[in-house]
Amino acid sequence: MQEENSVAGMEMSGDLAGAYAKMLLTELGGSGHLLLPAQSQHSAFSAAHSGLMSLTGHADSNAQLCPAPLASCADGVLLALQGLAPEAVVLPELRGSQLLTERAALMGLARNGRIAPGGSCRLLDTLVGRIAINLAREEDWRMLPAWLQTDALSGLADDWQALEQVLSKRPSADLLERGRLMGLAVAAECLPSAADHWFQVIARGPGSIRTTKTSVPLVLDLSSLWAGPLCGHLLQKLGARVIKVESSSRPDGARGGNADFYALLNEGKQSLALDLKSLAGRAQLKRLITQADIVIESARPRGLRQMGIVAEELVARQPGLTWVSITGYGRAGEQADWVGFGDDAGVAAGLSGLMHAVTGESLFVGDAIADPLTGMHAAVAAWHSHINGGGALLSLALRDVTAHCAAFDLPGSEAALRERHEAWSNMVNPDDVQAPRPRYAAGTARQMGADNAALFAEFKLD
Repeated sequence: MQEENSVAGMEMSGDLAGAYAKMLLTELGGSGHLLLPAQSQHSAFSAAHSGLMSLTGHADSNAQLCPAPLASCADGVLLALQGLAPEAVVLPELRGSQLLTERAALMGLARNGRIAPGGSCRLLDTLVGRIAINLAREEDWRMLPAWLQTDALSGLADDWQALEQVLSKRPSADLLERGRLMGLAVAAECLPSAADHWFQVIARGPGSIRTTKTSVPLVLDLSSLWAGPLCGHLLQKLGARVIKVESSSRPDGARGGNADFYALLNEGKQSLALDLKSLAGRAQLKRLITQADIVIESARPRGLRQMGIVAEELVARQPGLTWVSITGYGRAGEQADWVGFGDDAGVAAGLSGLMHAVTGESLFVGDAIADPLTGMHAAVAAWHSHINGGGALLSLALRDVTAHCAAFDLPGSEAALRERHEAWSNMVNPDDVQAPRPRYAAGTARQMGADNAALFAEFKLD
């Protein structure tokens, strides 16, 4: 292992993972102690070997490479996290690029062109252009007649052909505006444009002088599904104590999904269930937060505010608290209420448009890729904040994180994009294209509320 002299040197040698790691740490305000391999894997091979390439393209044709170095960016995030880790902590079994594809490996998902591997999100033609619509929840299908102001889809479920027939007669702008107001996860296909920031500091509070790089933070994971739980999982790998907090009436929806994937992200976390519909339950959550070092949540801001939990106020008065807010499109303005999931946020970041530019076809890149990318970035931001005293409300949006990766080292013209796509594709042999590989938890995740008695006593929640 050796440390590279500069980001420029890494870029010239093709070490995009190292360059991305250095850039992240610089943007956070500190370089960390970053040890890098003498030469990282080329992004084309990282995408092929990790399974990301295998998850991109049509089911009945060859896998496709994305010309944005997403796999290298993911590898770089884990390098940055290792650079911030306590000296005794090593993450040798983790590669960021493989974290992008492990859900697909465990669930047996595969590429399917305009249909995301998970199946709930599709790219559909409109009157002009294409939009991604993610109908991941049963109630989403029930909202279609009101969204489209037609009875043609009343009572229909999973009839994508009928839906596309209606969409093909409507302009994208109207569909997006009305869909977002109704809480549907919709996004327009576009080309990448770099977000101003992959994270934002929304509020500052007093820091803690007691925090050190080797201190064991107490992390409350209030999040659900993939990005937030992955953040908590990675913080746990660094030595944090993580408590998974769920509403007894609305648990993490991933509990009912693939058991291996849920265990992978949540094994080793203590489980606390609170009645967040009640005033008593909300008071218990507030009391617990006052004893935490890091909070991870993935709710739309108004949801927590309606329960009387205002992140800005808690950070302002609690020394050392780092609050990580993961949303689809950020906490500010009308975008704070937009719903976003991993697949449609990837389209909003420009990935499908990028594939259209180089192949002539709109394609999903990977499996819900904005989720693992954001979860990894959130872990780096959270740990960096904590070891520097905390006192920050950090906002990470699925769209912005993915756009940051999509725009990294991206050629400046469509002609140059096509040249890169051709060159990278010619580098990779069919034998290089590997299927996603699963990673399994050492044990099972705790049943919801399994640690209530012990945690109520320890944190005096009664």
